[in-house]
Order: sequence, then C-alpha cells, then structure tokens
Amino acid sequence: MEFDGILFFPLTPFDADGRLDAGALERHVASGLDHGAGGVFAACGTGEIHALSAAEHARAVGTAVSAVRGAVPVIAGAGGSVATAVEQAAAAREQGADGILLLPPYLVSGPQSGLVDYIRTVTEAVDLPAIVYQRSTMVLTPATAAETAALPGVVGIKDGVGDVDRMARIVAEVRRVHGEGFTFFNGLPTAEVTVPAYAAVGVPLYSSAAFAFAPEVATAFYRAFHAGDPLAERLLEVFYRPLVALRDRAPGYAVSLIKAGARLRGAEVGGVRPPFTDPTEAETAELAAILEAGLTAVKEAGSA
Repeated sequence: MEFDGILFFPLTPFDADGRLDAGALERHVASGLDHGAGGVFAACGTGEIHALSAAEHARAVGTAVSAVRGAVPVIAGAGGSVATAVEQAAAAREQGADGILLLPPYLVSGPQSGLVDYIRTVTEAVDLPAIVYQRSTMVLTPATAAETAALPGVVGIKDGVGDVDRMARIVAEVRRVHGEGFTFFNGLPTAEVTVPAYAAVGVPLYSSAAFAFAPEVATAFYRAFHAGDPLAERLLEVFYRPLVALRDRAPGYAVSLIKAGARLRGAEVGGVRPPFTDPTEAETAELAAILEAGLTAVKEAGSA
C-alpha cells in the first residue's frame, strides 16, 4: 500500500441532534481531497472512533469510501476488544475500505506475546491490510515489531508514543529482518512539530490533524519542509507550537480543537461526544488567532 502526501484523518461530523451527519462528512472528505490528501483514515482517533456505534462506524467508513471514489487509499479504524476490532475490520471490508488502522486493545495491558496474538487474531479473521497503531496499551519492542511486521496482514506501523529512540530501533530491526517494503509513519498529535526528528530515523510519513481544519497551512508546511524552505520553521513558530500549547490544556483537546477549528472555517461538524469537551469561548478565540497567524504566514510567503 503506497501513500504519497499528507495523511488525512477526517473528523466525524454530528448534527444538531447529535447524530452522525453523513452529508457533512462527505463534504469534509471531498475538501481534503481537493487539498491533496495522500490517504484518508476514516473513523479513527480524530474521527472519534471511541464514541461511535457499530452502525455509525460502518456508515462513516462507507461515506468516506464513496467520497474518495478510489482516488487515494481509505483506511478505517478498528480496535478495542479483540471481538470489536474483528467486527469493525469486517465492516470496513464490506464498506470497501482498502485497509484498517488497528488501534490498541481496550483498557487492559498484556505481554508482548499477547499483543502479537491480538494483532494476529484480527488480521487472520479479516483479509484486509492492517497498519498497527503503536500507543497506549500497545507499545512494541523492536523484536516484537519485527515479529508483527512478519504477519501476512500487517503492512505498517503508526507511532503515537513519541519515543524517537525506540522508533529508531524499531525501524532498524524491521528493516534488518524484512527489508524496505514496510510502511512507518509518525502519528503523534500535531505531528508536524516532530517531523524533523522522525524523518531523521527513517519515518518521513506523518498524519496531520491540522489538515482537517487548516489544509492550506498543513500543505504549505509539508511542501516547505521537504523543500528546505524557512516557511516550515515560521509555521512551527506561529501556528503549530501555539496549537500544541493550547491542545495540552485538557485531555481530548487533540480532537476538540480540530473540530472547533473546522467550525471556525464554516464546516458543519458539530461538537465532540463525551468524555471529550469542546473548548471554551476564550480558548476558541485563541484558536482563531492561531489559525489566522498560520494562514497569514502562508499568504505572505506566497506573495513574497
């Protein structure tokens, strides 16, 4: 499975009655494609998979597949209990997704052998390529990562831990055992801040939550970073680092602020579901100022 460009994790819009708004989701995904997304990861973390029913999950994935129309890969979230992960993976396959992002087991921890069994059970049950999301209760050692990479259904690892030393050793061990044909990407919240560090250890791909509400900024950063343009550092200074500081004020703001930003841009995405909370009016005003600073920096760079 090949990805080229920013990996887009769309929000899951809810209407005024709190129901999934498929029309708004289709427009949201289409907008991401218009801005050059290299892959669409539907009903994942930014898409509030934890808060979706089985029917809503399937509908969100199906809506994304319909909106994309084969232009880029569509990856669906799956995870939680092993039975739930299998059910979500099967639904993703039925809806036409190209693969799954396998999230960690719910709540409980297990030994490394148990993590491999969890991944194996899901990927053997559903014939669909899987990217393993390393975070929370599913953190792999380099040896376990290599064992995981050998499973027939596994095509990649997304890192949400942020331990660059561990990731460097994982990449080296997987490459040593399996060669170059395996995908890694940086899946930290506001991943742009850590792109240089991850690129240095062989992980150039990254997911961009900011792309869901500021695709102009996210795309400009992506191009500037790869071109060695000073604009990349400028955007880190005026947009990404302030966004991280605001995000760190409350658990769940990695999603809540993205939805608030999308609403500021006129998207009909609604609020977040519990236990997440929406930002306050004052925090939304701060977010608006951060957004304006980012858009202004992009505009000024384009006119220079």
